[in-house]
Amino acid sequence: MKINILNILVIMLVTGLTSFLAHMGMAVFHDGIRPVIPEYLSGRLKRTEMSSIAFGLSVGFIASVGIGNALATNLLNPWLLFLATDIIGVVSPNKWISIILGALWGLLSLTGIGSINIVLTGAPIDLIGGMASVGEYVVTGFSIFPILAIIMQFGVRNGIISSVIVLLLRILGPKFSTISADAWTMLVGVLLLLGLAITKDLKEKKHKNNESNIFSERILKIRKNIIFLMLSGSLIALASYLRIFAGSDVSMFDLSRAYAMTNPIASKALIRTVATNEFFRGLSFIPLIATTAVTTGVYGVAGFTFVYVLGYLAPNAIVALIGGAIIIWLEIMLLNSIGKFLGKFPSLRDSSDNIRSSMNLSIEFALLIGSVIASTKMAASTTLGAAGGFIIIGIIYLINDISGKKIMRMAIGPIAAILTGIILNLLYFVGMIGLV
Repeated sequence: MKINILNILVIMLVTGLTSFLAHMGMAVFHDGIRPVIPEYLSGRLKRTEMSSIAFGLSVGFIASVGIGNALATNLLNPWLLFLATDIIGVVSPNKWISIILGALWGLLSLTGIGSINIVLTGAPIDLIGGMASVGEYVVTGFSIFPILAIIMQFGVRNGIISSVIVLLLRILGPKFSTISADAWTMLVGVLLLLGLAITKDLKEKKHKNNESNIFSERILKIRKNIIFLMLSGSLIALASYLRIFAGSDVSMFDLSRAYAMTNPIASKALIRTVATNEFFRGLSFIPLIATTAVTTGVYGVAGFTFVYVLGYLAPNAIVALIGGAIIIWLEIMLLNSIGKFLGKFPSLRDSSDNIRSSMNLSIEFALLIGSVIASTKMAASTTLGAAGGFIIIGIIYLINDISGKKIMRMAIGPIAAILTGIILNLLYFVGMIGLV
C-alpha cells in the first residue's frame, strides 16, 4: 500500500465525507445502526444514547476485523474506515467537526497501517509474506454460501440436492466455458436459492401485484441526498482503483495477492475473479441493504457495494470517479422498483438474514483454514517446525473460543496468525529458536 499525497488526500476525503453522511443521517455503513437513525433524527433518541449504540455495535468490528484484516492484507477496508466514521459522525456536535475528525481518522488509518507493515516486513521470520496464505481459500469458501443459505431457509434435504447440482456444474462448467469453477459454484448456488424462494411464494400464493409503495417518503428522502451519496460512491470507487482499499473479506486477501504479483497477466486475471465474486456478493446483499434503506430513508455509504467492483476493474481514475457516481445514481433510481419486487416475494426479502449469516460462516471457515496454513508456513522456516506454528495458533484460537469469543470468529484467524508470526520472531530474538 503506497503512502503518497494522492492516496492520503483521497482517503481523507472519503472518511471526511462518510463521517458527514453519518452525522446528517444520510447514510451509514453498519446495517444495525441504520434502523436507529430515524429515531435519532426525530429527537426521540438523544445524541449520547445514539453514540452509545453506534460505539457498542461497531467497536469490536473495528478492533478485530478492521485492524486485523488491514494488517494481514496491507489494504484499508470498510470495517476500519466506515464503522469508525459512523461513530465519529454520530458523536460530533456539528457537521464541520464530523468532517474534520473523519478526515483525521482516514489519515491515521492509512499512515498507521502502512508504517506497521513496513516494520513487520523487516522481521527475520517473514510475517507479511506468510500472511499471504490467509486468504488462499477465501474465494472458494465464499462461493459455497448459497448452499448454506438454502439449508438455513429451506432445510437439509434441499441443501443436499443443491450441493449435488452445484458440485456437478463446478466440475462440468469450466469444461465448456471460460468461467472459473468458483464462479460456477456461486452462480448456480445463487440461482437455486432464488428459484426456491420464488417457487415457495408462488406455491403459497404470497405473490401479490401490489403497486402501492408505503416507503415513497423514505425513498424521496434518499433521493434528496443523492448528490452527496453519488460523491461518496465516486470517492470509494477511486480509493478501490488506487489499490489502497478493498471492499470486503471476499476480495481483500486475493487483491493483496494480486497487487503483489510480478506477472501482470496473472494479476489482472485474479483481479477479474475477485471483481466477479464481489459482484455476486453485492447481488446477494441487495435484499438486506434495499429493505433497510426503503424503510428508514438512510442509505449505505457504498450503496449496494457495486462501486467496489468498478474500482477494481476501472482502467483509469476518471472512469472510477464518474462510474462510481453513476452506479449510486442508478441504484437510488431503482430503489422504488426493488422495494416493490421484494414486497411481491417476501421469501427473497426474508433470505437476507440467511445470506448474511451463511456468508459470514463460509468466510470464517476459509479464513481459519488459511490462517492455520500461514502459521505453519511461518513456523516451518524455523527450528520449531510447522507443528509448532499449529500449536501456537491452536492455543490462541481455542483460548479465545473457550473464553467466550472475545475476538469474533471473522477476525480471530488472521489475528491469531499475526500473533503467531510475532511470537515466532520474539522466540528467535531471545535465542530460543533458529532459522532453517
